[in-house]
Amino acid sequence: MSFNTFGQLFRITTFGESHGPAIGCVVDGCPPGIALTEADIQPYLDKRRPGQSRFTSQRREPDEVKILSGVFIDEATGAQVTAGTPIALVIENVDQRSKDYSDIKDKYRPGHADYTYEVKYGIRDYRGGGRQSARETATRVAAGAIARKVVPGLTVRGALVQMGKHKVDRARWNWDAVERNAFFCPDAEQARLFEGYLDDIRKSGSSVGAVIEVVAEGVPAGLGAPIYGKLDGDLAAALMGINAVKAVEIGAGFAAAALTGEENADEMRMGNDGKPLFLSNNAGGILGGISTGQPIVCRFAVKPTSSILTPRRTIDRYGSETEIVTKGRHDPCVGIRAVPIGEAMVACVIADHYLRHRGQMGEAQPWPFKRPGT
Repeated sequence: MSFNTFGQLFRITTFGESHGPAIGCVVDGCPPGIALTEADIQPYLDKRRPGQSRFTSQRREPDEVKILSGVFIDEATGAQVTAGTPIALVIENVDQRSKDYSDIKDKYRPGHADYTYEVKYGIRDYRGGGRQSARETATRVAAGAIARKVVPGLTVRGALVQMGKHKVDRARWNWDAVERNAFFCPDAEQARLFEGYLDDIRKSGSSVGAVIEVVAEGVPAGLGAPIYGKLDGDLAAALMGINAVKAVEIGAGFAAAALTGEENADEMRMGNDGKPLFLSNNAGGILGGISTGQPIVCRFAVKPTSSILTPRRTIDRYGSETEIVTKGRHDPCVGIRAVPIGEAMVACVIADHYLRHRGQMGEAQPWPFKRPGT
């Protein structure tokens, strides 16, 4: 199985399976001298780990990360810092229940990649899906914690903005509310509605999808390239690479199709700080594949969890028609735990483009430019 590496200069290679002894990743290309300990990474893993509420999988994984390489003690400060060498991270699996999947080892779960994996590789790990499991995404979250440290002043935050047909009221948006409910929802009133709504979904043995919004602030202008290295193109690829994601949009996204040219254009003025001031952000902080300095705004849609208790018609690996019920511990809305994963992937892409830009252009270009003859 190839293609386990993401990024160009800030590169992540992940390894491990859902029911194997451990999962992990190697982060290559991180600059030296950046303060880094397990304590810098763990809070992001804690945000993603299962079993924290009745609304997520009840698999009990502490998700404690260990740094195996790539750090060194700075003699001048006594702090542990990156050495500029590959950073290896490992997370042990401690709560696998492979027997939950023994009844379906020969059956293909509708909506899952069981059939496509087996038709491609001739073999699949039915125990929780192996590499196709969202368990792998814990390693991306760990890598994202490092990526956040690469870009000075970068802040990346995510929120669940829709569950099923229910959307947040943006007039009530409060980033502080995101950390105070089980859904990472910025609308406290809607979060209370989600409780009853998802309880009903969960008790019925079904699942529901969600939309997550990620906002990156402190992104310098000039990141990205206008043809084959578009910042928004790489962001879309990164977010589509998350399990169960079926759509991605940047800025106004699909809603831009309903706007006029006058409505969609983000008019510019000169700000009091001598920098461009945009009057709106329909572009999501990216024009022509290059960052504008505005907040980067991405949204992605996560489909309903395919592992459900409701019987579904399917076929088995021998070509026979059959029925399947997926038992085990599964998220009734996988979109909840996708919030920190989306944050991590956005951080990784921005860190990669920051290093690419610095490698090609060096110091930031002076702006505004001088008029000829002055």
